[in-house]
Formats: sequence, structure tokens, C-alpha cells
Amino acid sequence: MDEARFEQKFINIKWLLNCMATSIEVLHKDLTSLKKDIEFIKHILREDYELSEFAKKALKEARETPESEYIDL
Repeated sequence: MDEARFEQKFINIKWLLNCMATSIEVLHKDLTSLKKDIEFIKHILREDYELSEFAKKALKEARETPESEYIDL
């Protein structure tokens, strides 16, 4: 293999490794963000919340409203 071809292959491999490293960094950031989001959701689901009286009344009214009275947005 002549020196020019070897150098070109080396440059191509170096470029490919750089792209892979960048992709791995982006994936790591995305996974870290997803992990934080999941932990937040798990924390919320662990809490024992109760609806306020206003929310209970509004929910009851909404459930009693027939679909024919719905308004298209």
C-alpha cells in the first residue's frame, strides 16, 4: 500500500472515530436527560395526592356532560 492511500485511510478512520465519539456524547446526554425525567415522574407517582373539592366538582360535571354538548376546537 502506498503512503498516500495509507494516509487517506488513516484520515477516514480518524474522521469516523470522531463522528462516533460525537454520536456517543449526544446519546449520553439524551439518556441522562431521560433518566432525570423518569426519576421525576416516579417521584410524582409515589406521592399521594387528593383532588381539591373544586377539582372533584369540575370532574363530576365533566363526566355528566353528554358528548353531544362538546364543542369542537
